[in-house]
Amino acid sequence: MALSKQLAIDLGTANSLVWEIGKGLIINEPTVVAVTLEERKVLAVGREAKEMLGRTPEYIEVARPMREGVIADYQVTESMLRWFIRQTGSGLLNFFKPEVMVCVPTGVTQVEQRAVLDATLSAGARVAYLIDSPLAAAIGAGIPISSAVGNMIVDIGGGACEAAVISLGGVVVHKSVRVAGNKLDEAIINWLKKTHNMVVGDQTAEKIKIEIGTALPKSKEKKMSVRGRDSVSGLPRKIELTSTQVNEAVKEPLEEILSAVRGVLEKTPPELVADIVDRGIILSGGTALLGSLDRYLTRQIGVSFHVAQDPLLCTIKGTAAALENLEDYKSSLRL
Repeated sequence: MALSKQLAIDLGTANSLVWEIGKGLIINEPTVVAVTLEERKVLAVGREAKEMLGRTPEYIEVARPMREGVIADYQVTESMLRWFIRQTGSGLLNFFKPEVMVCVPTGVTQVEQRAVLDATLSAGARVAYLIDSPLAAAIGAGIPISSAVGNMIVDIGGGACEAAVISLGGVVVHKSVRVAGNKLDEAIINWLKKTHNMVVGDQTAEKIKIEIGTALPKSKEKKMSVRGRDSVSGLPRKIELTSTQVNEAVKEPLEEILSAVRGVLEKTPPELVADIVDRGIILSGGTALLGSLDRYLTRQIGVSFHVAQDPLLCTIKGTAAALENLEDYKSSLRL
C-alpha cells in the first residue's frame, strides 16, 4: 500500500470539495479565502472566510479566487490548495506528497489548464491530473461513459453551466456558458434593486434562490420575508417576496442555460441524439436543485431531464473514481 495519499479536488466557483481515496469526502468548504492585503498571507479559508464577507477592516481582503469555473486569482488559489492538502495531513514531506486529480471546465484554455496544474503542483502535489468536469460528473452520476451510446449531461455549478454529450469515454460535443448559480443570484439582486429599490448582498440572494427559487411559476406560491437596504433612503427595510417574483427575476440566466443545451443538441450527430431521446438528459451540480428546473428544461427542449442522485457530489465522486481507476480512465484525461 502506497504511503502517498490520492486526492480528488473539485475547485468550484461557489464550493470546493476534496475526496481522499479510501476515506471519502473530507473537505466541503465555500471557495472563499481571507488574505492580508500587503503580504497576501492567508488568514482563513472556507466557511470561516465566508463569514468575514462584508465585515473586514481595510487591510484584509476576502477573495473568491475562482470565477466562472476558472482561476481568477492564481496566488490565492495556490494558497487555498496548499491549505486543502495540509488539512489531509499530506504534502509535509517530499516522499509523502499526494497524487491529485482536479476537475476543470471543458472550455478551459491551455493557459487556464496550465494555471490549474501549476497551482496544484506548487501547493504540494507529487503528480497532478486534470479531468473535464462534465466527464467527471457523468462518472459520478453512474453513466457508463465508455459505452458506444450517447449520453448527455448538463452540469450547472456556481460559475459555469456545461452541457456535454459523452460517448466511448470522451466528450463528443460540448458547450460551456459562464452562467450558473452565481448569475441567478446576481439576477435576483438586480431585480430587487430595479423593482423595489432594495439592496441585498450575495448571501441574501443565494438564500432567496435556495428557499423559494423556481424555474417555473408554481400553483402553490412560496413566500419569504427579505431584509435589505432601501437604495433611496439608505435605511433598512423588509419586504415579502414570492416564488413567482423570483421566477420572473431569474428568467434571463435560465434562457442562457437553455440556449447552451440547445446548442449542444444542434451539433450532436443524429445517432447520438436518438440515444439521448431514449435515455433522457442528466442534470448535476448545485444549481440542478433549483425548483422545477428539470421540468422547465423538459418542457422547452422536448427531451426528458432527470436530476442525478446527489447532484452536488457527482463531480467529486466521478473525479475520485477516475483517480482510483487511473488505467481505465487515462484516455479520458487531460494529460
